[in-house]
Amino acid sequence: MSKKMATLALVLMATGMMLLFTPVPAAAQEGVNAPAEHGSMFTTDGARKLGGAIGVGLVVMGGAAGIGRIGGSAVEAIARQPEANGQISNAMIITAALIEGATLFGIIVGLLAVL
Repeated sequence: MSKKMATLALVLMATGMMLLFTPVPAAAQEGVNAPAEHGSMFTTDGARKLGGAIGVGLVVMGGAAGIGRIGGSAVEAIARQPEANGQISNAMIITAALIEGATLFGIIVGLLAVL
């Protein structure tokens, strides 16, 4: 990604976050999820769901980055010492399983916040 595209993406993300919290006029109808009278776009339920969804996304990205890094490091280690293939593979699988377990726990907690 070029520096120009990265700057554009950052500006668009910042603008989107500002628009999320911009006050809007109060809704004409009253209901469970109607905004407050002072014009807030988020209800408590909406903010909870947004936080849970962002949290789940971050957990999945972190888990994928961790497992990818483990796989890459294991391939490099096997390339340096092919005779240690079995030990490296076993350690890689155990570590990847631990990361997957932590990721699954994070996903469950995030989904509980959404539901």
